[in-house]
Amino acid sequence: MALDYEREREEFEWAIPDDYNLPAVIEDHAESFGDRLAVRFRDDEGTEVERTYADIRDDTNRFANALADLGVGEGDRVMHLFPRHPDAFAIQLGALTRGAILVPCSAMLKPKDLTFRANDCEAETVVVHEELTEMVEPILDETPISRVIVLDADESADDETAERDDWHAFADLIEGQDTDHEGPDLSSDDPMSINYTSGTTGQPKPVLHRHRWLRCFELINAPYWWGVTQDTDFSDELLWATTGTGWAKWFWSPVGVGLTTGATQFIYDGDFEAETFLDLMEEEGVTRLCAVPTQYRMFTQVEDLSDYDLALTEAVSAGEPLNREPIQEFDEAFGVTPRDGYGQTETVALVTNYPGIDVKPGSMGKPVPGIDVTLLDTQDEEEVEPGETGEIAVPVDSPAIFDGYYEKPDLDEETFHGDYYRTGDLARMDEDGYFFFEGRADDIIISSGYRIGPFEVEDALVGHDAVAEAAAVASPHDERGNVVKAYVVLADDYEGSDELTDELQNYMKEETAPYKYPRRIEYVEELPTTSSGKIRRIELREQEQQKFGE
Repeated sequence: MALDYEREREEFEWAIPDDYNLPAVIEDHAESFGDRLAVRFRDDEGTEVERTYADIRDDTNRFANALADLGVGEGDRVMHLFPRHPDAFAIQLGALTRGAILVPCSAMLKPKDLTFRANDCEAETVVVHEELTEMVEPILDETPISRVIVLDADESADDETAERDDWHAFADLIEGQDTDHEGPDLSSDDPMSINYTSGTTGQPKPVLHRHRWLRCFELINAPYWWGVTQDTDFSDELLWATTGTGWAKWFWSPVGVGLTTGATQFIYDGDFEAETFLDLMEEEGVTRLCAVPTQYRMFTQVEDLSDYDLALTEAVSAGEPLNREPIQEFDEAFGVTPRDGYGQTETVALVTNYPGIDVKPGSMGKPVPGIDVTLLDTQDEEEVEPGETGEIAVPVDSPAIFDGYYEKPDLDEETFHGDYYRTGDLARMDEDGYFFFEGRADDIIISSGYRIGPFEVEDALVGHDAVAEAAAVASPHDERGNVVKAYVVLADDYEGSDELTDELQNYMKEETAPYKYPRRIEYVEELPTTSSGKIRRIELREQEQQKFGE
């Protein structure tokens, strides 16, 4: 589906019905095409499960009735902690049907992270997979959680669950429940989820979204990133987003694109291995893929990549900027150019490489219709000129951004005090209107008066055969104020040495402006990341302050 960029911007309209809500959308899908496959699920143990839209609607209502019996109602916060699972949608939809607010959590979190979230939003209910109950048990005495619903409880765990007050097996709860449910009337303005930020620079923030957020995904992410709409012929389409259920990305794609449009999706529960994922794409006939940059980089390190016979027609990426090298190598192997996109937990996709526009490797693309994304000077609300670095900003009245932080008026005042919601992310725009990511505002390196974005340094570094991953930060220097310091994870068969450092520095002087090359390089086994896999440059900056700061 190729789009006319200028026409889409001129003709776009925000069409968000007052009564829009996700359970009603799925009810409509079930009535219109209930026998259409919604989910094709596999896991690394060989389990295969399928769910139609009618199946999801019925299980949604069964779970909603079970929650009603437990006393869960409007405005209650329901945390969930489970892997990719064939019942994930029914659990989330069941809570929403009751008018409850979802609080997604990732299995990569620690008990202290769950404690923080449960106390912060005062959640009383959690749905947890049987294999993850050890993460929940230690926090029960420290949080308001009083109801524990266990997914996939095995026989022994089921007996143990039955013996504990307010512990319930999911399968037992929904057994015998009615497939109809009379819940509260929901509107597009009703609260839907509290998605906690990844905490790259401090404590995670509780981002509140309303049901209209999902309509925005249907209007923005689906056509202007994935290249699908409700009018797409899904008979030969299979979408796969590799994200987990605990991240905003789950709402960005499997929920906000897959479910809202009525697509058929593939879900796989298993650790990422490049060869395994390529095998799955080939076996299942995946036509549209959404993966993270690290996965694309790993794909392109597989030998004989082009030997895989994939049915892919579209590939998209988000989470962090996608480097030029994997874009080019993936395209060479499969004739499909991965299209990068940009947004946040707080937003929908704000900047994308639209279906139909030329992809500039290293660029996030162009601003999507209807949102008026701009780049502002970091010190005021003046737009910067093409080629200059500015902060990505969105008008505060845009439907595409969140509705504030849950019960955090101080954060709301700080965030929405002007005409724009400032993302904290920096980018520059070229003469053709393409945005290029420069880093978080806090990550910008100022050396001898030059402002240097870390991503440009990192992107150039990973183009060298010896570099698998890299992170660039400011390192204090007596004369220059700061210099660029690169933390480098080496590719297989390479070892760090003074000779390799000289080689990388000379290489960088050819690839970037001379003042941007890393004057200091340190070789490490891995980079510090958040639970969602984003580089925590703040930790590296702090290390540099300890080594070279005053």
